[in-house]
Amino acid sequence: LFTASWVLYFFSRRILKRVSFEIETVGLLLSSIGILLLSGEGLDTVKMQIAAFGIGIVLFCFLVWFMSDLERVMKLRLYIAIGAILLFVANLVLGKDVNGSRNWIFIGPFSFQPSEFIKIAFVFVGASTLDHLQTKKNITEFIVFAAICLAFLFLMRDFGTALIFFACFLIIAFMRSGSVRTIALICSAAVFGVFLILRFRPYVAQRFAAWRHVWEFANEAGYQQTRVLTYTASGGFFGVGLGNGYLKSVFASTSDLVFGMVCEELGLILGLTIVLAIALLVFYARSDVTRSRSTFYSISACAAAGMMLFQTCLNVFGATDVLPLTGVTLPFVSQGGSSMVAVWGLLAFIKASDERTYAVRKRK
Repeated sequence: LFTASWVLYFFSRRILKRVSFEIETVGLLLSSIGILLLSGEGLDTVKMQIAAFGIGIVLFCFLVWFMSDLERVMKLRLYIAIGAILLFVANLVLGKDVNGSRNWIFIGPFSFQPSEFIKIAFVFVGASTLDHLQTKKNITEFIVFAAICLAFLFLMRDFGTALIFFACFLIIAFMRSGSVRTIALICSAAVFGVFLILRFRPYVAQRFAAWRHVWEFANEAGYQQTRVLTYTASGGFFGVGLGNGYLKSVFASTSDLVFGMVCEELGLILGLTIVLAIALLVFYARSDVTRSRSTFYSISACAAAGMMLFQTCLNVFGATDVLPLTGVTLPFVSQGGSSMVAVWGLLAFIKASDERTYAVRKRK
């Protein structure tokens, strides 16, 4: 982990001569906290996570290079969209049900979640409209693509990820159209979609039956949230120590409930630091909007940062019973190789939006 971090630093600052390293620092900080937390379970637990961390860094560097040429991005936009849809099809055909959702593909001893990688494609397709920004044709094409993605997630019964896609869609749609009326219409359609889900998937409503009443169902539907609240409180500001917590014995403690595990073992201060670091990515992306070379960089950076922040809110607020528990990961921190690789891919959009990233190349 230490070696990979310094290799990235020297590659960026010494070889590519880039003047900024803020975005990478945030990614390295959050990834390190997650890997540190998992090491409390034993080193075997973190082997795959460290490998995914390395792959994520390589993907980050590749995407930053790929987005340096906007013509190349535009030419491959259609192929990226087709690839995303084919990946969804493969997920439906080859995927296996895990905890009620068909969102995993197993190949021998390895497994991955295609929907995590499709998040990157979703941002690409939505943001890569450089000309005729506000035409109805462009927004219609993106609406159709988004509807296809959400339909596949509905068939996969992965409603938590569907919410993340929808939030990202709203950000891109508003930035591309600038129309509040369009967003209101989309939200109305989404409410109708939720009604259909509750009508034809009644078990979804049952999952939310304990929301805001977890203490009444402490040993049933509210088991996970009550344990998160209890053990988070017992950790105090500085935690009980790495590997000394009790939440690790609860199902999904290192993924869906990882915020509670961080607070219990490493302290509430570090838990809030994680949330603040991810929230600051949004402000970083927002500050680049007016300085970016193209609308592609502006939209993709805000969409990627917004997607990560919304996913963080679902994870943290779901585990603490502020929102219903949807079963999504905490970016960079939760256990999961697919998630780790994907968030580093999303981080590349924010890096590419910084005008300093390609400054040296432009001077040459």
